[in-house]
Amino acid sequence: MANPGGAAGTNALASLWSDVNKAGQNGDFTRALKSINKILQVAKDDVKALHCKVVCHIQNGSFKEALTVINNNAKVLTSDIIAFEKAYCEYRLNKIENALKTIENTPQKTDKLKELQGQVLYRLERYEECLSVYRDIIRNSQDDYDEERQTNLSAVVAAMSLWEKKTTEDYGLQETSYELCFNAACDLLGQGKLNEALEKLREAEQLCRESISEDSDLTEEDIESELAIIHGQMAYVKQLQGSIDDALQLYNQIIKLKPTDVGLLAVVANNIITINKDQNVFDSKKKVKLTNAEGVEHKLARKQLQAIEFNKALLSMHTNQAEQCRKLATALQNQKPEHLLPVLIQAAQLCREKQHAKAIELLQEFADLHPDNAAQIKLTMAQLKLAQGNVTKACIIMKSIKELEHKPGMVSALVSMHSHDEDIDSAIEVFNQAISWYQENQPNSPAHLSLIREAANFKLKHGRKKEAINDLEQIWKQNPKDTHTLAQLISAYSLVDANKAKVLSEHLPSSDTMRLKVDVDALENSAGVTFIRKKPAKAAGEQAKEQGQGDLKKKKKKKKGKLPKNCDPKVTPDPERWLPMRERSYYRGRKKGKKKEQIGKGTQGATSAAAAELDASKTASSPPTSPRPGVAAAGAGSSSTSNVIPPRQSKPVGAAGTKKKNSNKRKRKEGKTTG
Repeated sequence: MANPGGAAGTNALASLWSDVNKAGQNGDFTRALKSINKILQVAKDDVKALHCKVVCHIQNGSFKEALTVINNNAKVLTSDIIAFEKAYCEYRLNKIENALKTIENTPQKTDKLKELQGQVLYRLERYEECLSVYRDIIRNSQDDYDEERQTNLSAVVAAMSLWEKKTTEDYGLQETSYELCFNAACDLLGQGKLNEALEKLREAEQLCRESISEDSDLTEEDIESELAIIHGQMAYVKQLQGSIDDALQLYNQIIKLKPTDVGLLAVVANNIITINKDQNVFDSKKKVKLTNAEGVEHKLARKQLQAIEFNKALLSMHTNQAEQCRKLATALQNQKPEHLLPVLIQAAQLCREKQHAKAIELLQEFADLHPDNAAQIKLTMAQLKLAQGNVTKACIIMKSIKELEHKPGMVSALVSMHSHDEDIDSAIEVFNQAISWYQENQPNSPAHLSLIREAANFKLKHGRKKEAINDLEQIWKQNPKDTHTLAQLISAYSLVDANKAKVLSEHLPSSDTMRLKVDVDALENSAGVTFIRKKPAKAAGEQAKEQGQGDLKKKKKKKKGKLPKNCDPKVTPDPERWLPMRERSYYRGRKKGKKKEQIGKGTQGATSAAAAELDASKTASSPPTSPRPGVAAAGAGSSSTSNVIPPRQSKPVGAAGTKKKNSNKRKRKEGKTTG
């Protein structure tokens, strides 16, 4: 006899599965999830129900919940059943390393798992492996998704070109969509072909407009938002080409659109900051907020993120945020200890704080730890020494860079610096060492011969003709027809060996061959040549007449200057009359204390005699009324306070100046009230 309860439970499960199927076909995964939960209440370890629950969570975007279900039922949901869903959830939750580990631990990789593996490898910037995976997928699959796979493959090729500067073979990708055309432009940009990249971006823009125009519901603003990434790349190319205004205009248009792609906004904002540099700092501080948006680190490549952090540190330096600058630079250096830019930023910040010694010490420590980058660091140290005016130490630092000591640029810099110090012997030694290196490694190369010529000219310029002979002879042997070098060589030999100079002079071309063949008439008649036509000769009488008039003009005397009215011609003029009065030798200064008594100028009822008796300034023991700054008053100074700037002192009571000043104030005040 059948169990009626079991039959009812079976029918209920069938009904629930029917609801799940119907909700799934309608895309209502929330309703489907409710039915699945009811099924799991009856059959807790039902593999199919658990799998469907994970799929419903994924379709609803609840990746964290889906991963929790997988981890909580790991015994039932084995890797061969749920590997793709688990790896996909980890990928969407930005647990990229875990996703790759899940894929690699799967015994058999399905096609969709391989596709996901390609995406994961791309996010990890393992482009070589990613390229191999996509090529294998395209080779072994035939379905309607071939164009999407080709787009992904072209994205990998573009990334290798942009970030790793690697060129790949031509895979024959057809640029049938604007995405493929855009990726091809990025590939050209990575190769440095800016004009071709810009042209390809214009093609991508045209293809994008054509594909969007089919949707009549889109507005012009929607179209511009879709084109934003293409316009952003066009602006970057224009910025590299030097068209800063055009680039800035495109960048600002993208910012105004407020696209949802936080990665695009961060890149555009960063590029605007690089255009602003140390100008328009307020705008840069607003733009830097866009680079801190949530999720930016998952949208950009590592090199892009590093560039943004470098620019943040530089902006902090330009806005005098020293601690913030040091913090960012230190964090960058910890991420990549061998990178040059963080230590250079820290050194620049120290220099802004006038701590040049600390900056040089920091650079020296970095050079000792990373010998591969020592050359660039030492050049920076030399520049700092030059900024301090210490040319000798700068020369010593530059000479320690062995891999650059023979380079023409290094030789030129050292010679200029030694010449500045008037150390001609050291400058000539630099030339000799560089010439010896080229003689052993690259004899008779253009750089070798150029250095020899410059060394000879330098020695001749500083009067070292004897030392220049060997260099001049070597140059002349390379080109015996060089008459200029031959003339220099003869001039040098004339001081050492006159006979040798005479022998060499025979190699000079004859005067006939050196004569210039110029048609004088043709030269005078050519356009642009001006000449003065000679006047006809005058008669002897006219010449005598003109000569007589000239004599009269010469004999004409100048008028005497007018003398002052009170001038006494018998008295010798004062020889110092042109000097100001206080600069004359007999000037004794103004005499004080002999002003005439002014009646009515004192206080009411007071007489001048009484005022004189009460005037403390006329007594011998009165201190000076106005002590000079920096000089202590009599009886108040001491050696311990001689360097202290004295405070402002009030004048003694009863001093004449004070009394007079106060009386004048009272008089003016009284005048105002009585008027």
